[in-house]
Amino acid sequence: MLIPTPIGNLGDMTARAIATLKAADLVLCEDTRVTARLLSYFAIQARTLPMHDHNEEGRIVQVLDMLRQGQLIAVVSDAGTPLVSDPGFRLVRAVIAAGMKVHALPGPNAALLALTLSGLPPHPFLFMGFPPPKQAARRAAFAGLRAAERAGLRATLVWYEAPHRLAETLADIAEVLGDRAVSVGRELTKRFEETIRGSAADLAARFKAEAPRGEITLVVAPAEDEAADTDDLAIRLRTAMTGHSLKQAVAIVTAETGLPRKQVYAKALEIGAEG
Repeated sequence: MLIPTPIGNLGDMTARAIATLKAADLVLCEDTRVTARLLSYFAIQARTLPMHDHNEEGRIVQVLDMLRQGQLIAVVSDAGTPLVSDPGFRLVRAVIAAGMKVHALPGPNAALLALTLSGLPPHPFLFMGFPPPKQAARRAAFAGLRAAERAGLRATLVWYEAPHRLAETLADIAEVLGDRAVSVGRELTKRFEETIRGSAADLAARFKAEAPRGEITLVVAPAEDEAADTDDLAIRLRTAMTGHSLKQAVAIVTAETGLPRKQVYAKALEIGAEG
């Protein structure tokens, strides 16, 4: 049983989650000390074992044996919904492969909460966990997203981010994805909760001058339909077609823009027909 836990406010713990934890034969958790405080608050007496990225594979055989014996195994993360940027995926996959049922309860999730508070389009959205911590890798990941957007992806983008990296990440977003609208959810459901909205560049400067504290969820507006892209594509193709065959020009521009080859080829034929 996958059981979400509060991301800050203990009042968000559901009655069903409490009852399930009380009935559990074992609670698997990221940090037994964190979970012990939660269980104690709700007077839950349950056996706990740590399960994190380094030992999850080793827990699988034990959990499968317990499930075959009819025991109830609960999985929690330190905060929020298990598996969402937290351990548990490998265990769930193994339980499904073994032909046993997996159940989950609804509950707190910072990504969805930040999305609904952002004022940005709620669907479609794309949640991507944490961006790469190193700038080169982060910019490469953002460039891949930008290529997908040029190919037609239109989705609000959601990340978790460490507070000490937020300013750099926002600056990279402004540089690679464009200076679009963003929303920063900080300390959601906690005493000092706030949602800060603005442009990526403006908020990058703000948080560079004064680093934020606490848990951060970053929501970024989807790419806009850019009429200018059509003009840019035509310019690129005309340049490439000077000194290259149509096929070569299409290959060059497709690589440069990340656009679908069919779209580039169609535009190249249109330009060729114009003479």
